[in-house]
Amino acid sequence: MGGVIQTNAIAVETLSSEEAVLELARLASVIGQANADYHGNDAPSLSDAEFDDLKRRNLAIETRFPALKRADSPSDQIGAPVSDGFEKVTHAQAMLSLGNAFSDDDVVAFDTRVRKFLGLREGDALAYTAEPKIDGLSLSLRYVNGALVQAATRGDGAVGENVLQNALSIDDIPQTISGAPEIIEVRGEVYMSDSDFAQLNARQTLAGAKVFANPRNAAAGSLRQLDPRITRARPLRFFAYAWGEISNPFATTQFGAIEKLRDFGFQTNPLTALCHAPSDMVAHYKSIEQQRATLGYDIDGVVYKVDDLDLQKRLGFRSTTPRWAIAHKFPAELAWTRLNDIEIQVGRTGALSPVARLVPVTVGGVVVSNATLHNEDYIAGLGGDGEAIREGRDIRIGDWVQIYRAGDVIPKIKDVDLARRDPQAPAYNFPQVCPKCQSPALRDIGDAVRRCTGGLICSAQAVERLKHFVSRGAFDIDGLGAKQVEQFYADGWVKTPADIFTLKARFGAGLQQLKNRDGWGDKSAEKLFQAIESKRAIPFKRVLFSLGIRHVGDANAGLIAAHYGRWSAMEYALTHAEIGSGTIWEDLLGVDGIGEVMAASLVTTFQNDNERASIDALISELTVQDVVAADVSSSPVAGKTVVFTGTLSKVSRAEAKARAESLGAKVAGSVSAKTDILVAGPGAGSKATKAESLGVLTIDEDAWLAMIEGL
Repeated sequence: MGGVIQTNAIAVETLSSEEAVLELARLASVIGQANADYHGNDAPSLSDAEFDDLKRRNLAIETRFPALKRADSPSDQIGAPVSDGFEKVTHAQAMLSLGNAFSDDDVVAFDTRVRKFLGLREGDALAYTAEPKIDGLSLSLRYVNGALVQAATRGDGAVGENVLQNALSIDDIPQTISGAPEIIEVRGEVYMSDSDFAQLNARQTLAGAKVFANPRNAAAGSLRQLDPRITRARPLRFFAYAWGEISNPFATTQFGAIEKLRDFGFQTNPLTALCHAPSDMVAHYKSIEQQRATLGYDIDGVVYKVDDLDLQKRLGFRSTTPRWAIAHKFPAELAWTRLNDIEIQVGRTGALSPVARLVPVTVGGVVVSNATLHNEDYIAGLGGDGEAIREGRDIRIGDWVQIYRAGDVIPKIKDVDLARRDPQAPAYNFPQVCPKCQSPALRDIGDAVRRCTGGLICSAQAVERLKHFVSRGAFDIDGLGAKQVEQFYADGWVKTPADIFTLKARFGAGLQQLKNRDGWGDKSAEKLFQAIESKRAIPFKRVLFSLGIRHVGDANAGLIAAHYGRWSAMEYALTHAEIGSGTIWEDLLGVDGIGEVMAASLVTTFQNDNERASIDALISELTVQDVVAADVSSSPVAGKTVVFTGTLSKVSRAEAKARAESLGAKVAGSVSAKTDILVAGPGAGSKATKAESLGVLTIDEDAWLAMIEGL
């Protein structure tokens, strides 16, 4: 499961009964759809952690308002209805889900509940089994007189799908067994190993077919194929760990039953252990968590079960879960794996960015093989403020590291296990020269990033700049993406942005050379040249953003373009500006949102001979479109420079700025001699003082709104 859930929900303890009714309806809908996506469509829409949070919230509301519990409450549901593609199977014994534990305290609480229910005292013996919780697809195999006659998915817990023909193609599932009861339903998990998953996706890519997001999706999608031949071609596996209907008992303990299943010919998990106290259970959980990355298959926690089967019978079931078992889930988006290498990548601004190359591990439903390491301080165990992070533990090649996904997207390293570090492993020495061009890599005072000084002679910077140049927010040339940029650069066809616009002229028609390359033909080559020609006339803002000047993003490029209006006006200003002083510099700083760092970056770029030559060559190939001002002839503030300061109570600062700009005003961030109007709210401070000394018209928010009223 992987997706986004509501994060601004009202706290359960503050809900009114009316709000509770609405929230229970919302939760029933969201959880129901998530169940259908996960169990029925093999396309999870929520992460396991998000799904668990929703279920817990639903249960908490039902506990507080028991009379409001819905007939379709998610608390009473398991899985999802079966699809119409398979024969329906009614389970002789329901395939239930498990309750969850999320902390060591939850495990202790589980043991306490079991003991209390059974009337056991704290010192009385009570054993549990602990086994990895496989992240796959549940399957129940029905054997009659030793022959496999039915294979059913969980479905909604009561009714599943008969996938017998597909199950017969899985090597781990024996078609006949001996020594078992006359009737036995062996239950377990169908899964796909990490290596088989990688190979499957490679084959899918070559064939132009669907690529799976993770091994669980691949296993589920493979088992539920309507054509058994497709399943047979997929590398599925099976772990047995439980049973449903049996004609007569075949063991007295859970652990003994697992051994018997192994004797019957099933694969059982070798990490299953017998524990005699909550401390043993937690210790085994942590041991399995440490091994998670090297298991070769995905798990998302550890399952504890009361070992004595007679006690299991006494404990029985709640509506959807057994009292004698619980799943101890791993923390959301966390996993341990080995750091194989640290690779340095060079960005378009010369930044040296370290990337961790990892033994692949599944984190939050996504297979992760790379993670960001930020900068050299982060590797050394230091934060941006110079203070220790990870208690000062540095990161070294060969380390076992804990991975998490920030915002469900970017994999990062959370911690390092020093106990598993090779004593001979050397500390990582961050490179002092660029790995691509060997130019010195320098780090300015106060900057966390080390940068290559090679500029345009650095191939890495050149390629990344070209990729940025053709990106969507910049020139966005159809048919010329990152892959083509790398190809053309390697061939020597395109080294600078201007080369893109001289490509056809330099190669004549260009068709012959392009159409002989993989992926190119007469039509695709001609389309590329047409796409390039269509971008010769382009807005000012896009050109400035496309240059990839450090600190100048899309929004700031728009502010600068709006301020100067014409490319030639900006070019003149940046060519003649003196950093730190002068009217041109003050005018540049007057653009709202432009600070000294960004301004200095702009000026430095336009006054650098090599950079300027590249920019001028590009501009000579283009028609840069001026910023067209809206018709604001009736606006009393058109052409005026306005500064907002202090607290605005009737509109937000952002809304006030946007409204002023729409009326033709220039909004500045600081007061200068060019300022026409200062709109000052409470707490105006130094800007109001400076405006008064310069004789700038100063008005309050009400006067400003009156000035623009009706426009």
